Amino acid sequence: MSSHREAPEISKDPVADSTDVYAFVSPDRPDTVTLIANYLPFQLPSGGPNFFEFGDDVLYEIHIDNNGDGHPDISYQFRFSTEITNENTFLYNTGPIEALDSENWNRRQFYSLTKVDAQGTAQVLANKVPCPPSNVGPLSTPDYVALAKAATFQLKTGERVFAGQRAEGFFVDLGAIFDLGTLRPFQQLHVLGRDIFQAADEGVNATDRFNVSSLALQVPISDLVSGGGRYDVNDQRSVIGVWTSAGRQQVRMLGAAKAEDLNVGPVTQVSRLGNPLFNEVIVPMAQKDLWNTLSPAGDEQFAGLVEKPELATLLPALYPDVFPNLAELNESGQPRADLVAILLTGIPAGLIDGFQNNTGEVQADMLRLNTAIPPAQEPNQFGLLGGDLAGFPNGRRTTDDVVTIALRAIAGLTFPLIDDTFTPDDAAGAVTPGLSAEDVTAPFLGHFPYLGVPYDGFNNPS
Repeated sequence: MSSHREAPEISKDPVADSTDVYAFVSPDRPDTVTLIANYLPFQLPSGGPNFFEFGDDVLYEIHIDNNGDGHPDISYQFRFSTEITNENTFLYNTGPIEALDSENWNRRQFYSLTKVDAQGTAQVLANKVPCPPSNVGPLSTPDYVALAKAATFQLKTGERVFAGQRAEGFFVDLGAIFDLGTLRPFQQLHVLGRDIFQAADEGVNATDRFNVSSLALQVPISDLVSGGGRYDVNDQRSVIGVWTSAGRQQVRMLGAAKAEDLNVGPVTQVSRLGNPLFNEVIVPMAQKDLWNTLSPAGDEQFAGLVEKPELATLLPALYPDVFPNLAELNESGQPRADLVAILLTGIPAGLIDGFQNNTGEVQADMLRLNTAIPPAQEPNQFGLLGGDLAGFPNGRRTTDDVVTIALRAIAGLTFPLIDDTFTPDDAAGAVTPGLSAEDVTAPFLGHFPYLGVPYDGFNNPS
């Protein structure tokens, strides 16, 4: 979770594993949209001497669909290359790294950024852009904030870009959830926990004090929406769909002796992510690897899993007598059209006052962002469920509590959007793993790239 090690094959290939994607109208630059794609989960800050980096043999992409067909109209492609400056040391650095061109830094990484349109026309926006180093510790990286700032670039074409390590911002109680669906604030009501737990407990953020590898872009809204205009909130052209992917060439030949490995053939997609938790929670184990290889345009084949999600049937079973109305809804066989709207088509106009993020009839797993909705003055962590039109599932901000939002939606809290005769269980509006952005140790930033300063290995040992 959100998409950390969510499928059998990608869990064996962490450098290509897309963990989270964010898309929101920038609070400090509301004429732009910020796009963040994270990869390589569970980076232990002290994990040297070979610290974490992007894969030179992986094609990383952030995709934007601005006409609702589930195919990318704009793709930003990142390709990386790594250089060793001193072949006679095992060290990552031989002294303090005080600048991106420091002679003390032994293993540097660079990237190119290319923009590709719907016709496949490619425009190289930047070449050999330096990444910052990993945050090793106070002696090796004494001013990491300055290094990250130096690695943040404003391009002539209008985009702002950063590629490098950041603090993990996704908060989730993995240890509890994967222990047969335990939610610590409800643990004493669990069908098995009733004999073990005497009272409720607080959530534990299992991803705290880990780092991720982030690709961050800030793009003028006019560059992303169809036609390049600024549209009314009810105009479908104001809505964009966003997802990220990673791909590898189909054939890898291992070099003998000192020969380099050779990658040949077309690039095939090995990972993707739109809405948080889609592949993690909705897609069955046997289809997860397949899902990672497909385009969102083919997601109609998974619509039945959204209409009758397994988790909706598990909640009443795991927590007897807590979700009686949800149990009755499940037994009725009614398809969950509310979840289809949230995850696959966007919410149409007329259901929520002043809001829509519908992209049409094509069912595709994408983050849908209505770019005409301004940033919230006082953001609510529960996003749309908390009355905050600028929050998930309208895009996704770094501080949105997407796990709680998803749990409450699946528990039936959003079903009245399409059936006003349904009354959600009281627990549907209260179910939660019990975490918030306050449970992330590294503070989120109020400016690009928004995710916190990565944890260093000296102060955050394993």
